[in-house]
Order: sequence, then structure tokens, then C-alpha cells
Amino acid sequence: MKLEDRWLRETYVDLLIENAEKDPRIVIVEADLMKAGGTLRFRDAFPERSFDCGVQEANMIGVAAGMSAMGKIPFTHTFTAFATRRCCDQVTLSVAYAGLNVKMMGSDPGVTAEFNGGTHMSMEDVSIMRNIPDMIIYEPVDSVQLRAVFPQILEHYGPVYIRLLRRNAMQIFEEGETFTLGKGKKILDGSDVSIFATGIMVEEALKAAEILEAEGVHAEVINIHTIKPLDEDMVLESVGKTGCAVVAENHSIIGGLGSAVAEVLAENDPVPMQRVGVTDHFGEVGTTDFLKKKYHLMAEDIVEAAKSAVARKNR
Repeated sequence: MKLEDRWLRETYVDLLIENAEKDPRIVIVEADLMKAGGTLRFRDAFPERSFDCGVQEANMIGVAAGMSAMGKIPFTHTFTAFATRRCCDQVTLSVAYAGLNVKMMGSDPGVTAEFNGGTHMSMEDVSIMRNIPDMIIYEPVDSVQLRAVFPQILEHYGPVYIRLLRRNAMQIFEEGETFTLGKGKKILDGSDVSIFATGIMVEEALKAAEILEAEGVHAEVINIHTIKPLDEDMVLESVGKTGCAVVAENHSIIGGLGSAVAEVLAENDPVPMQRVGVTDHFGEVGTTDFLKKKYHLMAEDIVEAAKSAVARKNR
């Protein structure tokens, strides 16, 4: 693993520009965050296809819905808190209920909002979007994965919520790796415990697997990049082999990936399971590293959860 030398948002904007050159339907609709999102480059390249609604997130979604109804493919952007909490009704009715094709990017997920603090730090955005019918929720780990799946997001007709780290991502995957929207990606084989992780928690899951391996516990690590629809077959196949599970996410343990996995296991194959995530707290100001420690989102927390799950299985 290594830290990427460019912010993940730059890859996102590269992909927007690259695809907009080929597809005139692509437009961007912003809420006064072109600088934060890096889309000033897109505006410079396609000024007639760039729209800033100001600090009016609900209006932004309404504008994007109207553009989709006219045959465009709009990409909206704001911070996760405002992309979900603030305009939930517009996303639900104007986009999803209307069956429109809007791609919504929410940046700075979970603790990565850092110094913007609790008002901008959404721990519940996945939970909100999971409850909206026909919504796809996608969270890329690194630029390799984002580049590979972006064409599939474009090809899919319907609402997509992209949960995007703006800053430098830890590169987990090698160039040329393939991914399928809606399908998980196994990174490590294991026999003792399944670790399902998304976003920045994939790095922590891999570190945890190393620690566990040194202690004789063989962890299987699976990246769930598409949180909805969940790859239920991969979840059940993995726990069918290991007999227990841990879910690690940069999000509240209520209603997010952990809840999605728990629902599948409860209805199909109940096994010991532990959730690693934010436990019913608001966010606060701090660096990502500080907040990961405060909210117990570290590799050591995954290790303890894995040991607990294995112990329960063995009982």
C-alpha cells in the first residue's frame, strides 16, 4: 500500500472531463463548492455545461432532476451532510421517485471532514441513502477503483450516490484491476473470520489482517465498494467458509454497511458478527488520524472485534 500522489477528487474531475469530451449529455451542478470539489477545471473546459446554484443544496437537486428529465446526465456535488440530510426529500421525490438519472457526489465522508467539524461530518449519510428505493451507493477505495467503475456508473440509468474521499487515498489496488458495480472484491483469502470493509477502512482491515495472521488467525478481507445493492452472495459465501464476520466502516454502525450485512446474515446464515464504526456520536473537529482513534476506527479495533467474533464462534 502507498499513498497516492494526487487527491482522489482530481481523479474524479479527470473522469468527468474525459467522458464529457465524448458525451455531451454530461453536466455538473454545484452548490458553491467548485473549488472544494476541484470542478473548476471542468467549468473552464465546459463553461456552458457547468451550473452553480449557490448554497442551495435542495435547489441543486431540483435543477439536476430537471436536467435529467431533459436528457442530460447531471453530476451534483456537496459535502456528505448536505448531499443527504439537507436535501433528502428532493433526492427521494425529485430524483428517485421520478425515476431520473442523477449522479450525486458527497465528499468528505465520515471523519475525513476533519476541521469542518460536526456540522459537516455526516455519520448517517449511507443510512439515509440506503432507505431510498433504487438508489445505488458507491464508495471507491482509491483512484484505480474509481477509474474502473466510473464508466459503469455512467452506463447505469438511475440515481447513484458516490461517497468520495477528496484527499489523497491509500492505493490498495494495482492498475488494471477489474471491478463490477454491485459486486464485492476479495482482497485476501482467509478461513477464520470474514472482514468486510469500505472506504478508508479497507486499509485498516488489511493492517488488522496482518496482525491477526501473526497470531494465527486467518482473516478474509473483502472490499464492499458498492454498499447498495450489497453483494449478498459474496457475503454469504465468505461467512459460509469462516463462520463469523466483522464489518468496518467510516460511518455510524446504525443503518450503514454493518446493518446491511447483519440483515443478510440474520435472514440467511446467523453467525457471530461484530461492527466497527462510529457508535451513536456526532462528529467533531480534528484530524482524520485523531478522529479514527477517538471513534475506534483503527486496525487494533478491527483486531479486537475479530477476536471476539472468533471466540463467540468457537463457543
